[in-house]
Amino acid sequence: MASRRAGGLLRGVTSLLLFSVCVGVEFKGFRRFHEVERRSVLEEQWFIQRLDHFNGADTRVWKQRYFINEAFYKPGGPVFLMIGGEGPANPAWMKAGAWLTYAQKLGALCLMLEHRFYGESHPTADLSTDNLRYLSSRQALADLAHFRSVMAERRGLADRKWVAFGGSYPGSLAAWFRLKYPHLVHASVATSAPVHAAVNFPEYLEVVWRSLASENSNCPVLVKKASVTLAERLKDPETYDNITKDFNLCSKLQIQTEMDAAYFLETLAGNFMDVVQYNEDNRGFEGATGTNITIKVLCGVMADTSLGDPYARYAAVARLMMDTFSIKCLNASYEGYRRDMTDASWSGPAAGGGRQWVYQTCTEFGFYQSTDSPNQPFTGFPLVYHVKQCADLYNVSAEQLAEAVAQTNEFYGGYDIRSTRIVLPNGSIDPWHALGVTWDISPDLPAVFIQGENATSLCMSCCPLYSNILECASRGSSTSLPSRRR
Repeated sequence: MASRRAGGLLRGVTSLLLFSVCVGVEFKGFRRFHEVERRSVLEEQWFIQRLDHFNGADTRVWKQRYFINEAFYKPGGPVFLMIGGEGPANPAWMKAGAWLTYAQKLGALCLMLEHRFYGESHPTADLSTDNLRYLSSRQALADLAHFRSVMAERRGLADRKWVAFGGSYPGSLAAWFRLKYPHLVHASVATSAPVHAAVNFPEYLEVVWRSLASENSNCPVLVKKASVTLAERLKDPETYDNITKDFNLCSKLQIQTEMDAAYFLETLAGNFMDVVQYNEDNRGFEGATGTNITIKVLCGVMADTSLGDPYARYAAVARLMMDTFSIKCLNASYEGYRRDMTDASWSGPAAGGGRQWVYQTCTEFGFYQSTDSPNQPFTGFPLVYHVKQCADLYNVSAEQLAEAVAQTNEFYGGYDIRSTRIVLPNGSIDPWHALGVTWDISPDLPAVFIQGENATSLCMSCCPLYSNILECASRGSSTSLPSRRR
């Protein structure tokens, strides 16, 4: 999701979480389409893509991975395009998900395009900072535009209605694809899309507080007490042996700089941040680990007085998460993190998405979930900690970061999207809704805000009464659905 930091915010990287959509269109060119050989749903395919869409003199190309499911395509059917995000494209989405339910009903062709620099889509020889200059949302949108144009021509689909899907960062891309290339995409479903860039994003943790409190009002209070206690103990080296044991660290805790302390505190806070962000989001079919660990589970541990004081319960949560993800011990070294994140090889420890996504936050989005607000359950990782990473990892200064974020909002419009036929679902539990659109911008840009839910977990709740997305968008359905516990 648009994300957390590489160790936590990218754990699970992007689930491409979709919102239900109905599209009714008329088909032409049926024979030409069916002259194309049908292929296995899970067979990866490759598209020749341009390296730099904005430099006509640069003729370099690379192979971008995509998947296709044509099992449901019928004459007159639309084309559904799922947008890849900050992690590998998961072919499980070509076999399951609400979008396939609607594809079957509407006879849609389904495509999924992996995002450049993620998964197996490697535009350059490595992930050096010099090469990462070709990684941006603008280049990604141009990839989508070129892919859509070529595939439409190749398969005789130029007059079909194309609908873009995405959740989290790909949700933003879905909205921006419709905004910037309205002649290529008829409509978009932009679920949990953080469309407003912000260097400092303390509201994320404020939502975490409210989400935990929705389960038990005392839960975030206990988390805060534990976090403050730990932060105080980090000031005393005599406590390091016990902390090392309590949190099963890989080596004895060494706090030599403020970055060391902030990294350790954020890593542990990430246990709660990740669970809130992905709470009950129906990722089981993807093979995701830890979907059984919910807000209810974590608050249950924090309320268990038999485990000891809030600090001891906080440590118990950490051990629970380590057991769940089969992590033998916890690395608590910022220097180790910096070393991993500056490894520019495609086989490096952060090449799965961490190095790439943090680069995008430093050069486009910010999105830093700091503890600068008093109305959140953690302590110890302020904005300066996040900003310093940009300098440490990519030599991006605080001034350059601020300018990049301002340019992103200037280019896309932030909250003030000016387009049509974009549906914008969000849920109150999901912290990213704070940077999303939760109100109707216009009748053609309806928002659906679901109380008590993570919108990305709801695949079949929105616009169920409308026969197509154009009607859905034009009517505008700003709806607060009742809480649905699964």
